Amino acid sequence: MAKSYLESLLAHNERIEVIARQHWFVLIRWTLAEIILIGVILVLASVATVLFVPAVVLYLLLLIPLATLLRDFLTWWNRQYVITNRRVIQVAGTFNKRVMDSSLEKVNDVKMVQSFFGRLFNFGDLEILTASEAGIDKLSWLADPIRFKTAMLDAKERMPRE
Repeated sequence: MAKSYLESLLAHNERIEVIARQHWFVLIRWTLAEIILIGVILVLASVATVLFVPAVVLYLLLLIPLATLLRDFLTWWNRQYVITNRRVIQVAGTFNKRVMDSSLEKVNDVKMVQSFFGRLFNFGDLEILTASEAGIDKLSWLADPIRFKTAMLDAKERMPRE
């Protein structure tokens, strides 16, 4: 069986503890305009059919918002935040991949921000402050940020001390 892209990033004896994504609200926020546009085109196509105007052009126009809807979904689906027993990994990109990771032993502080709606719908932002020059990894609109933060701190605690 072929290894997934994420599995190919893991070092020897490294195992995945948690995989998280951005909250599905992000997907709705990105795709709301496309969904409305699809609805408008469908209404116009049905009106055009009643008026005996060829609706084929309007149905072809549906391909544009459907393609951007698919692109937005793939972007959301392929953005993963991963905790392993050694590091925190951010993976993004459908065809061109971007990977950023921080060693758990270099994590100094974790700041979590949840708005009122974030608490209601269980999403928030995490800022991971590390000892590296980059300094901060920001995970925006993270689904279930408390579970992610707890899993990260637990994984750091389980790391062997030198």
